[in-house]
Amino acid sequence: MKKKIYIGLAVVLVVIIGVVLYGALVVSKKSPIKTATYSDQGIDFKVVYCQPYKKGRLIFGDEKDGALQPYGKYWRLGANAATEITFSKNVMFGGKAVNAGTYRMYAVPGATSFQVSLNSDLGVYFAVSEPDYTKDVIKVDVPSEASPETEQFVINFSSDGSTVNMDFVWDTTKVRVPITNQ
Repeated sequence: MKKKIYIGLAVVLVVIIGVVLYGALVVSKKSPIKTATYSDQGIDFKVVYCQPYKKGRLIFGDEKDGALQPYGKYWRLGANAATEITFSKNVMFGGKAVNAGTYRMYAVPGATSFQVSLNSDLGVYFAVSEPDYTKDVIKVDVPSEASPETEQFVINFSSDGSTVNMDFVWDTTKVRVPITNQ
């Protein structure tokens, strides 16, 4: 009896190790983890996300056309784990007040704008399921615009003086969320 228990535990352990190794060695190379940071005048931002590649696919569009990320559907702003953003101070995110802290960030793409949300549910890996919307802190609607084609999804920061712009760029789409001091 003890032998069967040990064999069962060994099988479970091998499966767990296999899943972890697969995630670390295969999945992370296909969509590597990236950290985007911004620091200026005593305020710091950090976004941790995974960078998927286009690989010839239709990225944003209608579901009927086979878009990887259909309009009107939840998107975790990357791949694998949920995207998380950290603010060192209270800020105005897309014109709405947000307290300092770390938030899950996701979007719902549209043809001409994206709805970007900050949510208090953290530490979600393989965030393919929709978040608990009751934990949304804010939602902002921001316009999308055409951009030169980008193979790998990227989030970056730039400043134009009083405003820090956080850009999401992938395929031929760019979305800009303005962030200012509160």
